[in-house]
Amino acid sequence: MVVVAGELRVADADRERVAARLGQAHAEGRLTLAEYDERVRAAHGAVVGSDLLPLTADLPAEAPARSGGAVRSGARPAPSPMRAAVAVWAVVSVINLVIWAAVSVGTGGAVAPWWIWVAGPWGVALAIGAVAARAGLPFPGPCAGMPIRR
Repeated sequence: MVVVAGELRVADADRERVAARLGQAHAEGRLTLAEYDERVRAAHGAVVGSDLLPLTADLPAEAPARSGGAVRSGARPAPSPMRAAVAVWAVVSVINLVIWAAVSVGTGGAVAPWWIWVAGPWGVALAIGAVAARAGLPFPGPCAGMPIRR
């Protein structure tokens, strides 16, 4: 018995690969929601390879994945865990400083700078984490083990 390549039965992984490509095409604006829905349903109902071929035939080929941290134009790289932690610390510190200033103005006199007790220890912990990262140690906390981009 000879089986033609397009008539081989497809696996779930093949269906998911096509569905993911269709999702990417929809996100790029190449497919309307109705087209995406119709094609994904057809992908999940595919039995043989020739059922999947027409679903992506009119879409451009996927761009090959780039290595070395290169980013497509227009896309932003995900922030490193350290950069994200510093950004959260800075936002919270500024909010606390603004609240302290508003309370000081509202009471008519300077209030003890309590915001230092929020920003200070947290900032010191981040500084220690940054020094540890420069020494090659992993990022501490819930992001432990994640690669640190500099």
